[in-house]
Formats: sequence, C-alpha cells, structure tokens
Amino acid sequence: MTKIQLIATCPMGLEAIVARELKDLGYEHTKTENGRVNFEGGYEDICRTNLWLRTADRILVKMGEFPARTFDELFEGTKALDWPDWIPENGEFPVEGRSHKSQLSSVPACQGIVKKAIVEKMKQQYKHEWFQENGARYVAEVSLLNDMALLTLDTTGPSLHKRGYRKVATEAPLKETMAAAIVLLSRWRPDRPLYDPFCGSGTLPIEAALIGWNIAPGIRRSFSSEHWPIIGEQRWEQAREEAYDSVKDDIPLEITGSDIDSNAIEIAKAAAKKAGLGAELSFQPQPVNKAVPLGDYGCILTNPPYGQRLGDDREAEKAVRQLGAMASRLPNWSLFAISPAKSFEHYFGRTADKKRKLYNGRIECALYQYFGPLPPRNQNI
Repeated sequence: MTKIQLIATCPMGLEAIVARELKDLGYEHTKTENGRVNFEGGYEDICRTNLWLRTADRILVKMGEFPARTFDELFEGTKALDWPDWIPENGEFPVEGRSHKSQLSSVPACQGIVKKAIVEKMKQQYKHEWFQENGARYVAEVSLLNDMALLTLDTTGPSLHKRGYRKVATEAPLKETMAAAIVLLSRWRPDRPLYDPFCGSGTLPIEAALIGWNIAPGIRRSFSSEHWPIIGEQRWEQAREEAYDSVKDDIPLEITGSDIDSNAIEIAKAAAKKAGLGAELSFQPQPVNKAVPLGDYGCILTNPPYGQRLGDDREAEKAVRQLGAMASRLPNWSLFAISPAKSFEHYFGRTADKKRKLYNGRIECALYQYFGPLPPRNQNI
C-alpha cells in the first residue's frame, strides 16, 4: 500500500485532541507540532480523516520539506518534488503561501516562484508549454518557517469546520471544530443530559449529538480531493458507506439548548434539521435565569456572552453571574464554559477546577472546567 505523509492542521491548543482523534481512528504514529499533527496513511485515509476528524481544519498531503534561504533553493527544491503524480494535465493548481522568521519574507514572491517551479515540472511530464487548468482543484501551499520550506497539497477545500448544516450564523458563532473540542474535553457521555443555556445557533448541542450518535462530521459535505483521479470515486464512496454504517441513531439523547434571542433559536432549529437531528434536539427561547435543566449528573457546555462580543460589559457580567447561580443549584452537574474574559471566575462566583487555554478563531480563551460527581456505577444515567 502506498504510504503518504499527511498533515492534519488545527487551531493552536487543539493539537493533542486531534492526535487523540487520529489514534482513536487507528493511526498510531503521530507527531505533534504547533498547529498541526503529522501522520501516515494511504489514499483511502485522505477520505477517512476528512470525513471523521472533528477538531482539525484541513488534511494536507506533505509534498516535501527542504531548506530555502534563496529563491533558487526554493525553485529547485519545489521542482524536484513529484507534482505530476498528483496533478493531472488539466488540474488547477493555485499557490498559497506564508512566511515566518525566514529570509524569504515576501509571500507573493514565494508563491510566484513555487508556481513557476511546479509548471516547469509539469512541462517535463506532459510535454506542454501551457496548461489550461480547467480541471479539479489542487491548492498548493508553501509555508516558510526558520528558512525551511514545507510544500503541501490541500485535500479538503473549505475548512473542516464547515460541516454543511449551518447556513446562517448568529452574531458571534462558535466554530464547529471548537465546539466539538469542548464536547470531547468534557465529561459528557451520550447517556447523560447536556444543556447549553447560551446556545446561539446551536453549534455545541449539534456537535454533541453528532458525537453521541457517532455521525462523521463531514458526511454531509464535499471535499476538493473527491475529484482527484489519483484517489478515485470508489475510495470516497467506500469511505462514505462506512461512515453511514457507523451511525448509532438508536441511542436516546437528552440534549437541550436555550437562548434569550428567539431568532437564534430559529436558526438553531434549522441547523439541527439540516444536520438530520431536528427531532432529537430541543431548543427554546429562554433567559439563563429562568433555565431549569432536567435530569441528574448532566453537563452544561456553553459559550457565554462577553463584552468584546456583545459590546456591553455589564450585560455580559450579568449573564455570567446568572450562569454561576444556575450552576450552584445543580451540585451533581459538571460545567464547561469557554470565554476570553479574564474576570469569568469572579463573576461566576467560583474558581474553576481546571482551566485550559484555547483559541476561538484568533481570540485567546480559556475553557473553565467545573467537575461535578460522576454518575454512580450502578445507576444508568
């Protein structure tokens, strides 16, 4: 079987979670770096990981890595790579780029050099001087860090957080990948109640339900590499069939979301329906001080409002105070709240049992974790 060097990119702070996801999928040998996890697989693993990874952003093929302190080194190193093995004669191959702490600091210039080098390699293979580029899309990226060039091909297309169920977003949406990470970091299991009192467009409850029913997050969307001849439609069809066969939709779920914004609730209901979960999730317009979560040994997972997001510090402080008051009435529940507010614990009324630094987009946040007791072993909750 052909072995390919692959990279799962992710937001800073989620590398260990992505590595754990890969291990759970059967990929034993991973190497974690800032913002990415390296692993090895075959063509079929490009399909599997795009469909199944919940907290990664993209799956990249690692084409090569080499020192590049000059444009000549960048050109020759790029040209030496096996681009025609992946890109057919009519393939579209735009080049994206980034540079950090490197002598080659002009990203547009680096992109131009890489494009020219790929064209020259394609000329050798296909015996043409010009390429129409009207076929499948192969986005190449040159990433320069400390004078080392990493060349990759993007197999994903639009970021993996774009699951396909959210067509409309509320004012400050939580990315689907981050919502999935919060669920995976929590103590929640499908047999425990889950409640989000600031659910917005419903992302946290929906991601929890996808995990609870073992639904592959990418099952309802398309990917750039679905159109790559080197992978082939049959591998993608097989990967999707396996994903559909893995769904466990006979597990009862107790997942509820509420929000003071009735428009957000309508958006959440539409998103849940789009995700195939319309009948399984409950959303209702309700302020947090009126919320009464049902059940015992449940988990509150939420992204409470904050001043930077809403433009009103006092309202945000009030919301966190009300969240703390609700949590105090639920001694058997656990709570996990993501917030960039340094004063969160003060207004919540209690120091977190554990905090974890995460980045929601480019905003540095903390996941404040309050652990309630686990359900008794002899109790089916």
